[in-house]
Order: sequence, then C-alpha cells, then structure tokens
Amino acid sequence: MKKALVIGATGGMGSALVYELIERGIKVIAFARNERKLQRFFGKEELVTIQKGDVFHNLSSSVAGAEVIFHAGALPYDQWQEKQEPFMECIIKAAKENKAKLVVVDNIYAYGRSKGEKVRENDEKSPHTKKGKIRLRLEHLLEESKVPYLLAHFPDFYGPRAENTQIDYLLQSIIKNKKAMFVGNQTIKREYIYTPDGAKALVELALCGEAYGETWNIPGYSGISGDEFLSYIREYTNYQKRVGTATKTMIRLIGIFDRNMKEFIEMFYLNEVPLFLDGTKYEHKIGKIPRTPYKEGIKQTIDYMKREKTGNAS
Repeated sequence: MKKALVIGATGGMGSALVYELIERGIKVIAFARNERKLQRFFGKEELVTIQKGDVFHNLSSSVAGAEVIFHAGALPYDQWQEKQEPFMECIIKAAKENKAKLVVVDNIYAYGRSKGEKVRENDEKSPHTKKGKIRLRLEHLLEESKVPYLLAHFPDFYGPRAENTQIDYLLQSIIKNKKAMFVGNQTIKREYIYTPDGAKALVELALCGEAYGETWNIPGYSGISGDEFLSYIREYTNYQKRVGTATKTMIRLIGIFDRNMKEFIEMFYLNEVPLFLDGTKYEHKIGKIPRTPYKEGIKQTIDYMKREKTGNAS
C-alpha cells in the first residue's frame, strides 16, 4: 500500500489511522467535513493531503489513486435509521469506481446480547436492537458488494481525539476539575480499546491480502471496571471529587431534550451485561494484537487533552 484514504479522519479512530499510516511511510488523503480540524491535526504532515468533503457528494472524486479506503466515519445516532445504508452504499460505490479495497471500522452492536463467553467472528449474530440490526445489514451490503473488503469489530474507544465516547464524557469533566459522571455501574468490568492500538492492528490487517473478505475482532487490553479506571485517573491527575453514576433513568430523562441521548438508551444494555471480543483469529493469522495497558493509555489520553486545552496539541 502506497496511498490510502481515511474517511472520518478527524475522529478518534480515523485520526489514529492517519498517524499510523504516515508512520509507515504511506501517503494519506485525510477526508472529513471539518476543514479547521483537518488543518489543525494534519496541516504540517508532508504525507497527508487534506480533503474537506462529504461522503454523499464528493467522496469518489477525492479517492485520487488511493489503493485502500478506510471507513472510520460516523453518523449521529438520530441519523442511523435514515442514512447509514445510503452512507455505506456511497462508500462502496467510490471503492468500485476507483478499484480500491475497503477497510471498515465497526463496533460490537451486531453481536447482540452477551451469552457470557467472549464472542468469535463465526458466532451467530442476532442483534436485538435497531442499531445492531442496522450494523448487521451494513455487513450484508459489504458481502454483496463484490468489493474487496474487511470489517473489524472494536470495543468502545478511548484515546487522543476520541471524542463523544463514554470515557471522553468522563475525562472532559475531570480535566476541568468539575464533578464527573461515569456511565453505568462502576463495579462492572467492560472492555475498551486505546485508539492507537486499534489503528496499528487495523493497518496490519489492511496490509494482509488474505484478510479481505472476512470480519475480524480486535479486542482491547482486558476488562476493566469503572472503579479501576477511576483509580488510574485519580493517581495521575490527583482528582479528588466524588464521581457520580449516570444511570439509565438519568439518561432517559436527558433524552427528553436530546435526541442522541434518547437513542443511546437502546444501547445501555452494554453497560449492564458487557460483551467481550475474542481475538484468537487475529493472533493466529496476523500476529500479536497491540495492547497498551490502561494505566499508560489513560496517561497518554489525559496528556493529549491537556495539550488540546492549552492549544498545544498536534
């Protein structure tokens, strides 16, 4: 791979992918709607071509010789029902027209409820939520597309530039030394992935010809409870305030006034009975999954957020 295009290049995983690709000497077209962020993140990077764009309007004309399209774009929850399938169809169309391979960043929604065991790629996917069913339909669109593709399932993100995540919601308040809220029961273990780790693993997949035509699980470091997460944060920041718990009832009340929070309620089951990914297939066929310990990942994320706050982040 000599050149790639990253859709959603200013997001948490999208930006991590851009930096991982240029670290390997690969030219990148960074594609996103927010030109100011594109310039701030990548304006000084020689291997990056900045392309302000909209998937629905100018994606195909922006590919410009890229061999691989990385789809790390995101839509707000309240647009999923109407726009997710057309969004994917536009990306598939651009890949076909430009004879490019397609690498898709996905979440765990299509797996449905946890049955108590780590899920493998060949386990039956029986989503019970609207959003899980939409994600499964997008997988079927890829399978039917005849485009060389691979799809990777990730747990929740945290890391530099990983905004609008549950951990970002927590850290934003802590960085400002305000009262913070943790979403869900703080004693339950969940899985998170540090975005630079996810980007490394995904680029390795993209470079392997045999990885295409399949789905892949890329798990995080391990399970971690909110209490453990907070202990690392307190140790590094000396944050002393009590951290409250954002319950399902609280989020439902907020959802009366906020459409995205209303849509989030459907996925709250993942905070109650978490689902964990089995990465055996990746390790057997590709190699060791990058896994930054939570203590170090939290430190790096907080350091970035502090630099961003003072205008010194890159």
